[in-house]
Amino acid sequence: MKDNRTPLRRAGWAALFYLIIGLIWIVFSDSAAEGWFPDPHTFSVVQTWKGFLFVFTTALVLFAVLLRQLTNDRALLTLQHSQRQALRKRERQLQVLMDNLPGMAYRCCFDSHWTMLFVSRGCVRLTGYEPEDLINNRVTSYANLTDSEDSERMHREVRQAVASDQSFSLEYGLTRRDGSRIWVWERGRGVEEDGVVFLEGIILDISNRKALESELEEMATRDPLTGLYNRREMSKVLEEELERTRRYQRSMAVLWIDFDHFKDVNDTFGHAAGDSVLRSVSRLLLGSVRSVDSIGRFGGEEFVIVLPEMGLAEAQDTAERLRQKVAEKRQPLGNDQTVPLTISVGVAVYPDHGQTVSTLCAAADNAMYLAKDRGRNCVALAHLHDPVHNE
Repeated sequence: MKDNRTPLRRAGWAALFYLIIGLIWIVFSDSAAEGWFPDPHTFSVVQTWKGFLFVFTTALVLFAVLLRQLTNDRALLTLQHSQRQALRKRERQLQVLMDNLPGMAYRCCFDSHWTMLFVSRGCVRLTGYEPEDLINNRVTSYANLTDSEDSERMHREVRQAVASDQSFSLEYGLTRRDGSRIWVWERGRGVEEDGVVFLEGIILDISNRKALESELEEMATRDPLTGLYNRREMSKVLEEELERTRRYQRSMAVLWIDFDHFKDVNDTFGHAAGDSVLRSVSRLLLGSVRSVDSIGRFGGEEFVIVLPEMGLAEAQDTAERLRQKVAEKRQPLGNDQTVPLTISVGVAVYPDHGQTVSTLCAAADNAMYLAKDRGRNCVALAHLHDPVHNE
């Protein structure tokens, strides 16, 4: 296998060697026989046996050469057969592995279409397309399945990874053949062959993981009972809205709401009925404010509403409107019974009643207690206490 000589060259050397030996035998064997056996009859007999010896020797040499060559050929054919069998076995194993991957293995060109050169059978489960539909963009290109807004980011990240000879990881949206959208995670690496870069990797469906992440994020920011922002997220909203209000030198109002005599509802009808009332009033408040407004539950029966770009007069009107809506509608207890409910609302406005979140919330909270002191079911405005120095 390591002999670099061509078959023609090897055959030529063998023929030349045989020709030289044959000429030497023909030229010198007769002279030697004639010198050793001067008798004509004996010389004739020797010539005959000399011819037999030449044929026998030639046959032996030919037999040895052919035996060696055929043995080598047999060994080579056996090796090739074993290699083919091993290759088929590895191909079957690889095919089984590819077909049972949770996603789609691929090899593609590094171009704007992500032109596929190979895709595994997982392509059907992932995209809804048969592998041959994507190969060489026969029916559609893989790029057509990805979100256009992700395309530039994907090419940029892959280009950076290829340039640094690193693997890349991508998350992006994918539209399946039936029009449904899923989230996928792709892990791959650039492979250079003859100066051309190809990409090889695997793509997995991570829609369930994304849904779980969204659910966990929702749980981290939302109150589980009412679906409104929880205290932590509402505090963040207050900081962001106040920073935006301060930057653009506009006003912002905060409403602090507390249910009147809500403890009586829990004590009389039970906490399940109280939860039903909380959910009902939450939906009522959420449906009665603008889309830019934010509502959060600070705990118990206390709610906070942030009203961006709203002055004192508008905030007071909004608070009064919300108070009336709650008072006019009996709230369900969850057992086909209803109960009347009222709220007390405190109103504070930036920058009149505070220039930080803490001072603004404290002013609105104090105003809410002022409404309680006035007999409940009313709206109270925060007092002006040195607004310039309440940082």
